[in-house]
Amino acid sequence: MPSSNLSPPVLLAIDDGIGEIVFNRPDQLNAINLELASAFHDAVKQAIADPVVRVIVLSGAGRAFMAGGDLVYFRKAGNQAPQAADLLTGPMHAALLALAEAGQPVLASLHGAVFGAGMSVALAADLAIAADDAVLNTAYVKVANSPDCAATWTLPGIVGLRKALEIALLADNINAPEALRLGLVNRVVPAQQLATETRALARRLADAAPLALASIKRLIRGSRDRSLQQQLDIEAKSFAKNAGSADFHEALDAFFEKRKPTFTGS
Repeated sequence: MPSSNLSPPVLLAIDDGIGEIVFNRPDQLNAINLELASAFHDAVKQAIADPVVRVIVLSGAGRAFMAGGDLVYFRKAGNQAPQAADLLTGPMHAALLALAEAGQPVLASLHGAVFGAGMSVALAADLAIAADDAVLNTAYVKVANSPDCAATWTLPGIVGLRKALEIALLADNINAPEALRLGLVNRVVPAQQLATETRALARRLADAAPLALASIKRLIRGSRDRSLQQQLDIEAKSFAKNAGSADFHEALDAFFEKRKPTFTGS
């Protein structure tokens, strides 16, 4: 996607039920500065609130998804680095929490460097598709710091405690095939096909029943905080509620009529 110094640091495009949020500082490998953090938060709020958006895609312009925080920003901050950090993490964390709580599925489309906060953002998405040239690295320890953007919460949940500690403490590069093996991404595709495959996966999600997707996301994301009995209870309530939706009856009609269903989110 083309960009210039006058371009906004984050772009939001909404088309046919798909809301794509694009990190747009390609000359800086989409590193996070104040403007990007604030613009990301604004784009997330706008996408979630738009009733036509059924799936949200996160991607990066240029050669990388995101290379992490802008180190130039922190170096310029000098002794004010703690305050500078708070200014960045505030909107980034608010945006990621909003995405986690949103009914829409969130799909990360990864290529090139997925470092530091870039990896954290990718892990925070519900699903991730990666180009075969993608390289992931937590990288925080390399700049003498600890992860932000929920990496210490998402990473152990995906790979387990011991592997999460290895990934965070050693900060080795993880190539796309290894990321797939570890479950850090769901699919790996040739780099030249990433945009097409991302769109196809987003289209599948956008065409599915919105209430069902939101329920599945909410149930799975909340499961680690509940006992088995609590999870069974909330599953039963969710299933019964969705059974009363127009989309549920449309799915039944389409099944017996041997046609593709059309869901309205009601």
